[in-house]
Amino acid sequence: MDEPSKAILIPANRFEVLECRAALDANYLGAQDTPPLVDGGLDVLAQHVLGCACGAPFHADALFEEVRTAAPYADLDRPTFDRVVDFVATGGYALKNYERYARIRLNRDGLWRVSNPRVAQQYRLNVGTIIEVPALNVRYVQAGSRGAASRGGRVLGKIEEAFLETLTHGDTFMFAGKVLRFEGIRENECFVSNAPGSDAKVPYYGGGKFPLSTYLAEQVRAMLDDPQRWKKLPEQVADWLRFQADKSVLPKRDDLLIETFPRGNRYYLVAYPFEGRLAHQTLGMLLTRRLDRAGAKPLGFVATDYALAIWSLADMGHMFRAKKPSLAQLFDQDMLGDDLEAWLAGSWLLKRTFRNCALISGLIEKRHPGQEKSGRQVTVSTDLIYDVLRSHEPDHILLQATRADAATGLLDVSRLAEMLSRVQGRIMHKNLEQISPLAVPIMLEIGKMPVHGEADDTLLMDAATLVEEAMGTK
Repeated sequence: MDEPSKAILIPANRFEVLECRAALDANYLGAQDTPPLVDGGLDVLAQHVLGCACGAPFHADALFEEVRTAAPYADLDRPTFDRVVDFVATGGYALKNYERYARIRLNRDGLWRVSNPRVAQQYRLNVGTIIEVPALNVRYVQAGSRGAASRGGRVLGKIEEAFLETLTHGDTFMFAGKVLRFEGIRENECFVSNAPGSDAKVPYYGGGKFPLSTYLAEQVRAMLDDPQRWKKLPEQVADWLRFQADKSVLPKRDDLLIETFPRGNRYYLVAYPFEGRLAHQTLGMLLTRRLDRAGAKPLGFVATDYALAIWSLADMGHMFRAKKPSLAQLFDQDMLGDDLEAWLAGSWLLKRTFRNCALISGLIEKRHPGQEKSGRQVTVSTDLIYDVLRSHEPDHILLQATRADAATGLLDVSRLAEMLSRVQGRIMHKNLEQISPLAVPIMLEIGKMPVHGEADDTLLMDAATLVEEAMGTK
């Protein structure tokens, strides 16, 4: 208490050395890295509305003014607020004929009250906004079955749902030492089949890690652009940057560097946005769709906090020089339009995010007196309601909340949009004959997963080979 805190920073690669240096400089300057406020969630607002009714009858006008005094809801408009109140009162147009979703009612005196004392009891049992992230069983099925086949297949293990929900049918990923083809999700199980070949299109990633903050990302870009600041870096890291400037180029502070090079029987694109893992993961999903349409035959991608690597069968460097497509077209801001919509429609992300919103808003209750619904029961219920609302009320307030949560959570769409806007007209392309020093850390991430025994030696040998190629000593 009342004494300065001490920390030991342990970077795992050269990029993290830059991040740690930027954090130390920010500390000495007293800089604050406060993330921008986001709009308050509509599912959270629905829970608050119901909670107020459970405490005492309320008037909509007074509650609206009170809610707007909270910074995240300062810009909340009255029509949206009224839609939330109507959702708590009826469940929305598609659900209003079901009495169980009528949790509050408007009396003649103009006050909203709970419709039944049992509603207040259920509220007390289920209040809260922390949702446990489940792990799904990974089970074998026949290729192309999408989970409709018999469930008699062998279970390979469990994997976090947060990773699986970003996949679309046909994606391949590495798990349990195998390359698996994603067939689909049903209830609490993920169905997979053996994938032909050995390339994992979407390698498993540590999605739980906090992304690189906006301030630190900007400072890392500034450090790369200012050789005077390299004096504070360890000599081997400063040498790494000098080799990069000699072999390729270092990106300017507001530029986006794109490097393309061949290695083995693959062609690689490495981009350095420095916008955090979540934004890069979304960017990778969208870019591979665009490159596939352009005929680049992308095989997969991997994202870190600092860079994004995509590998393919076609020479992407040659395609960019021929402007088929141009890099300006590839990184155009319109990718956050139809491409994003098409990807979301093919993934399980919205359906799983809807489940969380349904629990928080109180539409689905997990806990009941003397019993608790299993994760499978909750998922079945929310999946059914999601399908009904998508078909009959696509503008439902909870679907709106779902899309907003997905955009600000795992997708980090706002940060990706800011990056795409910043780099318009400032994309630097360097077509290389071999890997660059800057690309070594992310190339080591490709296909990375826990291995033991002789595989450890193989990884170390590959790392040494990459460094030798990048430094031109091989």
